Amino acid sequence: MIDIAREYRVALPAWIDDELADVPTAVPSREDRMRLVHRLADRNWREGNGGPFAALVAERESGRIVSVGVNVVLSSGVSSAHAEVVALGLAQTATGSWDLGGDGLPSHELVVNWRPCVQCYGATMWSGVRGLVVAGQGPELEKITTFDEGPVGSDWAEQFETRGIEVVGDVLRDEALAVFRDYRKAVDESDEVVVYNARGGTE
Repeated sequence: MIDIAREYRVALPAWIDDELADVPTAVPSREDRMRLVHRLADRNWREGNGGPFAALVAERESGRIVSVGVNVVLSSGVSSAHAEVVALGLAQTATGSWDLGGDGLPSHELVVNWRPCVQCYGATMWSGVRGLVVAGQGPELEKITTFDEGPVGSDWAEQFETRGIEVVGDVLRDEALAVFRDYRKAVDESDEVVVYNARGGTE
């Protein structure tokens, strides 16, 4: 019989507990939800788990936090372990459903510190969330960090909207860019900060 791996594990880092210790069960303000995302994203790259990315899933009406996610590509060794995928998967685990828009469930939204990359674009679309809240969109992320976000079309938001997923943009955009700039500064100053999906140094 062929000897193959039969499972892989993606988990949140232990420091998440410290960051969530003072967070209430419900965070009604979208701005406050995004502030939490920025805080997690900034700590994540500093801890070496992955890139400067974080996300959370919340109930849209109550603001109850269902899950959080950070990019754990480096710590897990799994290239798809992006913040959105982690947050969505943990939310689906918490609700017991692969469909976060399923019957009997409250409406959920994904909050993330930039427009999803090409992988997370699809993961978000098929997750069942009814809302997507982003800090920003555009080329700044790739220019600053050198990450390759993939071929996401210019009509990306419209494609969500046509599927009943409301897109809310530019929520604390400047704060997101500040995290990316701090990350890039560290990349330029240290070989220990790894850009695992770089664009060959082109800008």
